[in-house]
Amino acid sequence: MTGQHCWGYGEEDGPSEWYRYFPIAQGNRQSPINIVANQAVFNASLKPLVVSYDQCTSISLSNNGHSVMVEFEDNDDKTVITGGPLNDSYRLKQFHFHWGTQRHEGSEHTVDGKSYPCELHLVHWNAKSYATFAEAAAASDGLVVIGVFLEIGEEHPDLNRLTDALYMVRFKGTKAQFHNFNPKCLLPENLDYWTYPGSLTTPPLNESVIWMVLKQPISVSEKQMERFRKTLLFNGEEEEERIHMVNNFRPPQPLNGRKVQASFKC
Repeated sequence: MTGQHCWGYGEEDGPSEWYRYFPIAQGNRQSPINIVANQAVFNASLKPLVVSYDQCTSISLSNNGHSVMVEFEDNDDKTVITGGPLNDSYRLKQFHFHWGTQRHEGSEHTVDGKSYPCELHLVHWNAKSYATFAEAAAASDGLVVIGVFLEIGEEHPDLNRLTDALYMVRFKGTKAQFHNFNPKCLLPENLDYWTYPGSLTTPPLNESVIWMVLKQPISVSEKQMERFRKTLLFNGEEEEERIHMVNNFRPPQPLNGRKVQASFKC
């Protein structure tokens, strides 16, 4: 593959090997991290996170061989987040998930060493300062990702529309139309967050992300999580092997002196 190294989550191409092709993997502001709650600094000047998704237009659901992703129209400022540590509004580009094989692992961020079975990432970009998503993804203040933990409990009725559609993108490289899905339904009621400067958690691992990890998880059923684990494959349709898409998460990276700030008091 020209200019794009094969990477994945297996023993030979997984996170511990990414630095061979992406040296920034050993950089100073890599993500995810383990958030140590009592070491996070409460910052009274952090504003509440404001999510303006009412006008959002979802386009497609796809399997990129690493996760499952829903993409949005992002050519204007109809669907943005503001507030928090941000000076500008950031446009929603896509959301995707990371998950494990069991309920005790799967999230990328951990809190006091605890993992959740799944983590949702809502990816936004700074269209005020940069002309394209790609340009923003290379800049230190280009992206904002909201991280939402999923925990096993009650079924999440709004997630069914997505889990019911997963069969359409079972194979790597497949895409299906996916309209009228507003991801606001996947946010918890309480938008208290931790924030820190970090990176993409998948190659190219650019150190371009302001992270906002929500404290309150959302609840999903075991059955819903099983849909992710059993339906999706890491492989393309033409490939002989059939490897279930699971454990597509990067472990926590060193903090390297970064401060994690909290929008709330413990």
